[in-house]
Amino acid sequence: MYAIVEINGQQFKVEEGKKLFVNHIKDSEEGQTVEFDKVLLVENGGSVTVGAPTVEGAKVVAEVKKPLVKGEKVIVFKMKRRKDYRKKNGHRQQFTEVVIKSVNA
Repeated sequence: MYAIVEINGQQFKVEEGKKLFVNHIKDSEEGQTVEFDKVLLVENGGSVTVGAPTVEGAKVVAEVKKPLVKGEKVIVFKMKRRKDYRKKNGHRQQFTEVVIKSVNA
């Protein structure tokens, strides 16, 4: 059984026991249970239910493992040749690590 769920504006394919890195969830604590109710699609034993726009009564329950995880550093380098213009900037995205406990449909 799996589901397609929207979390903080991004869509993820979730299954029970799967670990996800989602965009940072504010005010989350380690061990906290989080419910996501924007379930777009549910597959259960070969039968697929597609929501319009969401599946009624379906939700995904997850547990927060690490509330703040930093992603890999992305280097942004801008340069204009022959103009003596160079800018180097770095960025590390913040994520929240969650583990899916159950998919209820």
